[in-house]
Amino acid sequence: MATLNRRSVNKISMLSTVVDSVMEFRRGHPKSGLLLLGAAALSSRIPGIGTAVSLLLRLIRRFR
Repeated sequence: MATLNRRSVNKISMLSTVVDSVMEFRRGHPKSGLLLLGAAALSSRIPGIGTAVSLLLRLIRRFR
């Protein structure tokens, strides 16, 4: 059985942000998709930024 370490958790987080970005493009939100794609690219250097951007986008949409 494989163990989860920091590197594998970061990869899962990055992949999750990429999937979230693709979903935004499919929903017709290209700006949000690009923002999430950029966050996914940065998440290899700054862990957690993809999650933060995703939460921020959801909050902005909720309070519009």
